[in-house]
Amino acid sequence: MTLSPFAIKWLPVLLLAMSNIFMTFAWYGHLKFKSSPLMIVIAVSWGIAFFEYCLAVPANRIGHAVWSAAELKTMQEVITLIVFAGFSVVVLKEPLGWNHLGGFALIAAGAALVFRG
Repeated sequence: MTLSPFAIKWLPVLLLAMSNIFMTFAWYGHLKFKSSPLMIVIAVSWGIAFFEYCLAVPANRIGHAVWSAAELKTMQEVITLIVFAGFSVVVLKEPLGWNHLGGFALIAAGAALVFRG
């Protein structure tokens, strides 16, 4: 299947966003189930992470046609922060303070440097 230049550029962003939703649940979703045995939590998290890989690997493979590896990684980190911020507030019911938002903004500013080129 041949993808259009538009799809080659933006499909990786969508796939990375979707993969980060899975990975956020794999890494942090278990915090809602603290009474569950650790080995069960690890197994379930690993199973969820499988789907993350099924999205992240194609995202990077397709995206590397137009983005550098450093740009793809930076994109993934910024998407991770956005997804995590929403997850933290909505699922974990943990508020984000000014220090969190300020730190995220500094990371975003650093990410912007990666794309200046």
